[in-house]
Amino acid sequence: MEQVVNRSEAVVAPQRQHFAWRNYLIYLVFAGLLLLFAVLLRDKGFLDPANLMNIARQTAVIAIMAVGMTFVLSAAEIDLSFGAVVALAAVTAALLLPHGVLAAVLGALLAGAACGLLNGLLVARVGIPSFLVTLGMGGIVAGVTRWISGLQSIPLDHEGFAFVFGSGDIGPLPVLLLWMLLVGGLGHVLLRKTAFGKQVLASGGNKIAAMYSGIDVPRVKLQVLLLNAVLAALAGILYAGRMQSARYTLGENDLMMVIAAVIIGGTSLFGGKGSVVGSIVGALIMGMVNNALVLMGLNVDQQMILRGLIIIGAMTLTMGRLRKR
Repeated sequence: MEQVVNRSEAVVAPQRQHFAWRNYLIYLVFAGLLLLFAVLLRDKGFLDPANLMNIARQTAVIAIMAVGMTFVLSAAEIDLSFGAVVALAAVTAALLLPHGVLAAVLGALLAGAACGLLNGLLVARVGIPSFLVTLGMGGIVAGVTRWISGLQSIPLDHEGFAFVFGSGDIGPLPVLLLWMLLVGGLGHVLLRKTAFGKQVLASGGNKIAAMYSGIDVPRVKLQVLLLNAVLAALAGILYAGRMQSARYTLGENDLMMVIAAVIIGGTSLFGGKGSVVGSIVGALIMGMVNNALVLMGLNVDQQMILRGLIIIGAMTLTMGRLRKR
């Protein structure tokens, strides 16, 4: 009997160590890159408080979108339409702002929710793969946004809206950073501490087992797509507030950044495993890398190449982790 117990302990101990190593890897990478850039760019003001706050401003909206994408990927789905939803929400908020801040915010969130609900219904109830649904929805939403905006930038002339939703500072902290911490905290609790979060991970990990456990998998998939679209709409509002204008092109270049942040943060591209905190740290890593590349004097083409290499490396690491399971 003692031999059996000892053998089981010998098996469990390495698994626990391996699990802990994977969990802390993203934080070690973050600390390592921060130290590396601090040394390489010490004469270019990388660690200057103003530059660090600038990184926070540039990263916050990406991090908020990454929270929603964490839920989608954890449920083994994908959403390619969220960039278009960002622009639709921003333009909607700008058009409704003359009718009041509440109307602008609610209208933008409802526009995003409508897109997410339609995505969810087509995926969960009709059975169309989320890749195809959201790819088509992205085109539809982008077309609608171009139509209602007239391909023009719409200014937001409201100091209170701009302060609360993007351009303000509370003491030394940007308002955008506070939004990121709020959404990230709520997302972490929702994924890790609630029944819904457990259902999301179970649905993405093993759909059949989840259904036999009594989980309504189609409903979970609908809910994660709805949640992602609402957070994309919030991102659009924050973009509009920060820039004090809305344009139909907002969000169209964020797809790569968001998915990279989520994968680097430890969320599996194939479902069943996700970390909201990891996704936020992944977004901070991407923002830190972008900022460092600018300080190094690299042009946009070189930055795009390096970001692509980071995504490929992250996916390679993810595949390696899956093979070790």
